[in-house]
Amino acid sequence: MRFWRFTAAALVAGAAAITPVTVADAAVSDAELAYRWAPVHYQDTASSYRADYLAPVDYDGDWNTLNNWNNLDAYAQNLAGTAYYSVVETGTHWFIVYAFYHPRDWKTFLPHENDMEGLLLTVRKDGGTGVLEAMITLAHDNFYSYVPAGSAYTGNRENVDGPLLTQVHDGAAHPTSFQEAKGHGCYNWSGGSFPGGDGVVYYPSRAAGTVPTDRNDRDARYRLVDLLGPGGLWQRRGSNPPFAEYGAFAGDDVQRNAAHAPWAWDDKTDGSDLQAGVIATDPAYLVSQYFSGLGTFSLTYVRNAYRA
Repeated sequence: MRFWRFTAAALVAGAAAITPVTVADAAVSDAELAYRWAPVHYQDTASSYRADYLAPVDYDGDWNTLNNWNNLDAYAQNLAGTAYYSVVETGTHWFIVYAFYHPRDWKTFLPHENDMEGLLLTVRKDGGTGVLEAMITLAHDNFYSYVPAGSAYTGNRENVDGPLLTQVHDGAAHPTSFQEAKGHGCYNWSGGSFPGGDGVVYYPSRAAGTVPTDRNDRDARYRLVDLLGPGGLWQRRGSNPPFAEYGAFAGDDVQRNAAHAPWAWDDKTDGSDLQAGVIATDPAYLVSQYFSGLGTFSLTYVRNAYRA
């Protein structure tokens, strides 16, 4: 069964201004979409490996991010795998952000309290849970773009940086992603080995996340938490802490307030029209600039809580 939604905004690539939306599309929840496309996540680890575990922002029982660096060892048992997500929707696509939090960025050069990096997936609506078309990741104030096999997307303003590999989990092909130890830059997974040989492989879970057994756990789990949900990070965006200013986590170890939530993620070299946060707040426009070969691609949001 199909009905039609009329929109005023233009569509990319000369498509009509009437966008089909199926009943099946409307019935898919954000939680189901987030789980369906949640990446199998390869997290590299190093000597202070607990700082490399995926963690909830409030892992120590409070939202005071000013103590998250120092509380890491005392609350190590609470470092259950966690990934934050949000879903926004146009007439043709879902755009799903996944954000991975660590209590410390402990790289040698300019470490800081709190760290959040991650990725954006572009999923074409198809009447079910969609078709994956592209991934953009954040690593140290730069965005990197990847496409899976079979995607028609090619480079546009930015080059495609590599392939997006998939891995079967819970009966479906999931994208894969990788984060560095210490600084936690997020990229595609190469399909090879962890640098140094050790790391944690996290699989998405419909239930609770797990604390890795050690720095080389190859079967850990992470739970999914809605950034836009009640009591979530977006709702707390005006509270200090966890935020010292819009999108910047309050932190006072080494660099102050240096970690950012997705609505403040930025590639500082991709153009003045792509302002900080666009990867979450206007992902359709970002994708339209980063890639060519989009086919029918709406820039008009059916829903977008970041812009409400």
